[in-house]
Amino acid sequence: MDGDLGGYIRGEIKKAGLEVMDKIWDNGFRQTTSSTKPINGPEDFKGFKIRVPVSPLWTSMFKAFDAAPASINFSEVYSALQTKVVEGQENPLAIISTAKLYEVQKYCSLTNHMWDGFWFLANRRAWEKLPEDVRAIVAKNINAAALKEREDTAKLNAGLQQDLASKGLTFNQPQTAPFRDKLRAAGFYSEWRSKYGEQAWGLLEKSVGKLV
Repeated sequence: MDGDLGGYIRGEIKKAGLEVMDKIWDNGFRQTTSSTKPINGPEDFKGFKIRVPVSPLWTSMFKAFDAAPASINFSEVYSALQTKVVEGQENPLAIISTAKLYEVQKYCSLTNHMWDGFWFLANRRAWEKLPEDVRAIVAKNINAAALKEREDTAKLNAGLQQDLASKGLTFNQPQTAPFRDKLRAAGFYSEWRSKYGEQAWGLLEKSVGKLV
């Protein structure tokens, strides 16, 4: 996201009248937890009741896995897992830890199925009212803080698996290739290539390899 793809996305954000900082902050790779079974391959998602954020991208992905995704606001996730409204959920390890989801989940599968981060944004009209030297100072420090946050997130995730295991979560590490094959066969990549456009998709594949 520091390269061509990130530059393209920032350009699209700027078209909406927003100012965006150069460095993206790291939310981490997302993992799958469950109260019923580990996820060892895409076939384990079939019929699996999983909480996802209120987002078409997440819903589309898990429908492609033949799961039963339920869009639930994060404030309701713990109770939804506790009452078995859903069997599982997906989040970075840091969120699984801070939200104490290990109390209502038994397994954590390191699926690494999605990564997400966030940029600092500003209303351009308000931003441009600031003196140029002030803008430079603010941007410099926000970007520097983003790099520090990435380091902190990496360190946190490195120690969290052991910590969460000590609290009762059982971990497994599935292979990623079968999940990609399933998404490809289900038309997930083709669907989102058409929505994001050839330019954006080409920049993505330049970084991660051929998807479609």
